[in-house]
Amino acid sequence: LYSCGLRVSELVTLRISDLFFKDGFIRVIGKGDKQRLVPVSSTAVRLIEYYLDQRASLPVDEHHADTLFLNNKGKGLTRVMVFHIIRECAKAAGITKKISPHTFRHSFATHLLAGGASIRQVQEMLGHESILTTEIYTHLDRESLRGSIEHHHPLSDY
Repeated sequence: LYSCGLRVSELVTLRISDLFFKDGFIRVIGKGDKQRLVPVSSTAVRLIEYYLDQRASLPVDEHHADTLFLNNKGKGLTRVMVFHIIRECAKAAGITKKISPHTFRHSFATHLLAGGASIRQVQEMLGHESILTTEIYTHLDRESLRGSIEHHHPLSDY
């Protein structure tokens, strides 16, 4: 969710055949069945490959052989299950704030922008048709904005 900024629906429908790790991308089927290629980090690749090694020893329902993330019955994870997993992990970590799969997507976009990615790049990775959606989706706190202005504005030493 966080590494690629996926929607929960995109995560649960991700297939093994959508992984192009040698090229550093995954294929995501987004809203309206639109496909996009999203860069995947080496850390995410390493963890998914570890998961796939473990998955190989588990029973897999024949209808879900290409589904990447499976439940304990060998079938694809559901959206509800992902929400539940996140709630349980947050609770175990002592996080009291309400966290959802969308929180990870929002954090992905915010951290990319704060790290210097262009809003257009973030729009592409999130699969937004309109840049306005991306602008609403992401927020930069006032201190970050102020720091950016001070750093880049030609009269900043006043």
